[in-house]
Amino acid sequence: MFENLSDRLERSFKILKGEGKITEINVAETLKDVRRALLDADVNYKVAKSFTDTVKQKALGMNVLTAVKPGQLMVKIVHDELAELMGGETVGLKLEGKPSIILMSGLQGSGKTTFSGKLANMLKKKQHKKPLLVACDVYRPAAIEQLKVVGASVEVPVYSEDGNKNVVEIANNAIREAKAKGNDVVIIDTAGRLAVDEEMMNEIATLKEAVNPDETLFVVDSMTGQDAVNTAKEFNDRLDFDGVILTKLDGDTRGGAALSIRTVVTKPIKFIGTGEKMEAIDAFHPNRMADRILGMGDVVSLVERAQEQYDEEEARRLQKKIAKNKFDFNDFLGQINQIKKMGNLKDLAAMIPGVGKQLKDIDIDDNAFKGIEAIIQSMTPKERSNPEILNQSRRMRIAKGSGTNIQEVNRLIKQFDQTRKMMKMVTGGGMRNMMGAMKNMKGGMPKM
Repeated sequence: MFENLSDRLERSFKILKGEGKITEINVAETLKDVRRALLDADVNYKVAKSFTDTVKQKALGMNVLTAVKPGQLMVKIVHDELAELMGGETVGLKLEGKPSIILMSGLQGSGKTTFSGKLANMLKKKQHKKPLLVACDVYRPAAIEQLKVVGASVEVPVYSEDGNKNVVEIANNAIREAKAKGNDVVIIDTAGRLAVDEEMMNEIATLKEAVNPDETLFVVDSMTGQDAVNTAKEFNDRLDFDGVILTKLDGDTRGGAALSIRTVVTKPIKFIGTGEKMEAIDAFHPNRMADRILGMGDVVSLVERAQEQYDEEEARRLQKKIAKNKFDFNDFLGQINQIKKMGNLKDLAAMIPGVGKQLKDIDIDDNAFKGIEAIIQSMTPKERSNPEILNQSRRMRIAKGSGTNIQEVNRLIKQFDQTRKMMKMVTGGGMRNMMGAMKNMKGGMPKM
């Protein structure tokens, strides 16, 4: 995400390197490159021009301190304006109804149904809500079944009425059901529709009026670039929605939608989708996104993801095992699963300042732990709990069972032993210990 834009902006700032002061000439040259970078990222032309005009005005109006180089000052100004361009502040959901109602809207294929499940999962786990998903896509074949599968995966009930095509009736019945069963949030998944389809737009407008939702959210596929912004404007003119959800921001997207949509529709981006997993949903933080665009990483989001997977009771259990040197392959496998739940590995690496740039041309497979897991899962329960019994014959059997070779098995066991020794030396427990130990292991993780 934003890799090309980040590179282009970095090259633009180099124009000011070595300059003693900011002048109208060198600022104009730098911002000419910045504007081109924004346009190449599929940012709306008017938004790009307004952005660079504002940056120019602020840059020329500031005195450069002797301790701050012109290039550094320009980065600071661009960072602040990027954050402002994307909304300036994080805007959450306003859920005040009893039950609270969230109406999902958007084009077909934008990821509404999947994101409805992600949203339900987030509200359930982070805010301890009891959501109910409602199947109001009565046109697309298997849409109701898809929502049921999504609901089952996050253990959230789904309300549907097979054969009923009246979405207002279905939604109202679902709200009554929610009140009766104590569900405090109702998420209504609607059919995808085109803004030019008058009949379908009238249907969702009628549905909104009937259920009076706390939040009407517009889900848009960020990979459609500027088209996403145009579609959002058309939907907003009819629905006056409360916020935008950008999906597929982990894909090959130029980022133009994220940078343009707030200005064009004057509605905040509330959430972003960062992967296929049900946990791959993040609140949208303009300031943090500006950090990432300018290659500064996003340590706060990385820590938040780690904290979401942190189990205090499990950490205490592991700490006791580590102190007694009893950390085993079952624990090792559990820690790997925690890391995987945090999201896409390359996306996680990009949150570390300076690392994302180094890894931009390196393909990090999300199955990077697959070989390690195969080796551990090929061990017997006794072997996982007692790594010291892994003699040569056992290792050969494990290599055959995991589809690897004896060298890879030996390497993993050796590095596991190093990890265990280091973890015993380090105070504290859980993922923090493991991550620190893995970082210091000679040769890193085994290549599978």
